[in-house]
Parts: sequence; structure tokens; C-alpha cells
Amino acid sequence: MSLSYITRPSTLKENAPLLIMCHGYGSDENDLFSFASELPEELFIISLKAPYKLEPYGNAWYAINFDAEQNKWSDDEQAKSSRDLIANFIDEACSKYPVNKDNVTILGFSQGTILSYAVALTYPEKVKQVIALSGYINPNIIPEDFSEKDYSHLSFYCSHGNVDQVLPVEWARKAPKFLDALNIENQYSEFPVGHGVAPQNFYEFKKWLVDRI
Repeated sequence: MSLSYITRPSTLKENAPLLIMCHGYGSDENDLFSFASELPEELFIISLKAPYKLEPYGNAWYAINFDAEQNKWSDDEQAKSSRDLIANFIDEACSKYPVNKDNVTILGFSQGTILSYAVALTYPEKVKQVIALSGYINPNIIPEDFSEKDYSHLSFYCSHGNVDQVLPVEWARKAPKFLDALNIENQYSEFPVGHGVAPQNFYEFKKWLVDRI
């Protein structure tokens, strides 16, 4: 398999809905996996580990660098490479495990969300649902011809903390307009938290997912 990961098998022996988790910058595959025990048992859950190792610990999907004026910039080439790795991993997982390739959900947090948006908008045929927590759409890592793709089956749940000190909520608020313009079904919520997932946020996206799998 092209990425390291941990799994929680489904109670279903075949055609299980697949949930792939993509953690944030500086974290690892155990982070979002803490949600697994609270999610429906029929889900086959895979939590991925990002490919780039950070010092002293943690991993990243792509580098975030600072220039002399402390402006942040992302390594979009690394991000595209990780986007393609995740898309490839979905194919690998669907052939290795007893899952339904037509019922794949990606759940991301922060940098993992930025990648989840990119995977779904670049390879919509591989994904059905996206849960986008505390992230935003980076147009530089989706193809220019994205408006010609078929997104009719996609569904997005997007949420953000309205006092997020890491990724400004203004960036996240652009997502619904972007998705609406492509006629993609989406729900957007804000919660009175910083860069994290409030309990009510968890229960809301869980219900959203249960209604769709």
C-alpha cells in the first residue's frame, strides 16, 4: 500500500461503506482514529499517515514554509503529490478490503481537509462524501478543467471554528459558494471554538454521515 495506515474493520463482510481519515499538519494516523469507536459499526475505517515526517514528531501532507516576513506559503507541488497518493490509496483499499468502491467517504481535519477537497474535486469518481473539518479549498491543487467533471453524486459536510486562530474562518466560508457554483450538495456549519472539533460538531457530522451511508 502506498501510505501507512491503521484500520477498524466493519461488521459487514462485504460491500462495507469505506471511511478514510486524513489528519492535520504535525499529527499522525492516531489523531482522528479516536472518532472511530463512536462511528457506525458498518463503516470500514482507515486512518492514513501523511508521507512527510516532521521533526521532532508528527507528519505532514505537504510543507508549510515561512518567508523572511513570516508569511506562510504552502508547497503546492507536494500537496498535489499527496492528493494523488490518497487517490491511489483509495483504489488500493477498495481492491484489498471488502468495501463498496461506490460508497467512499473522506474525512479530513485542517491540512487533511485541504487534501480531501482536492481529492474529491480532482477524482470525483473515487469519492461519494467528504467531511471537511477546519480546512478550506486551495484552488492551486485542483485541475483547471474541474468545472467539466461530473460532481452530481458528491456531498460535502463542511465545518469550522469561528474563532480559529490557525486557519481563518473567512477562508472556510468560501467553500459553500465554490461548491454551490458546481451544483454540489453541501452543508456548512460554524462552531464557537478555535482550531478543533467541538462535541456538537462531531454529533452533527456523525448524523450527516449516518443519513448517507
